[in-house]
Amino acid sequence: MDLILWRHAEAVEVAPGGDDMARVLTPRGEKQAARMAAWLDRQLPDSARIWVSPSRRTEQTAQALERKFRFSPMLGPLGTSEQLLELVQWPHGKGCVLVIGHQPTLGQTIANLLGLNASECSVKKGSLWWLRSREREAGAQTVVVTVQSPEVL
Repeated sequence: MDLILWRHAEAVEVAPGGDDMARVLTPRGEKQAARMAAWLDRQLPDSARIWVSPSRRTEQTAQALERKFRFSPMLGPLGTSEQLLELVQWPHGKGCVLVIGHQPTLGQTIANLLGLNASECSVKKGSLWWLRSREREAGAQTVVVTVQSPEVL
């Protein structure tokens, strides 16, 4: 199983008393999302399933990819690593799953899968981590396929 964790691109700051879920991408964030989406579209299998947090900034990031996606409240800013892994059926799911979500959940999920402390991993805005589950004689392994940032694409 392949799991791609993509953090939403740069978004405007939430105003005092404002709605965090309604935050939109900045012009820089729109460029980040477009760059990453162009790269990802060339790599992503057509059969990939795409799950997105219901926040506006993750929706805008997903729209840059121009593929069908589904929302899950489990991927919202208050979602947990455990909820994310349950949703995608890691490590027993089939094929490739792309998740577009938030910190700290994405970093905590990566840390969990790589055996790190939860605070040791952070995902930069607009960046993604591509992980793969595989079986070896010693048991299940998580392999880092690639880490991409829109600034270097």
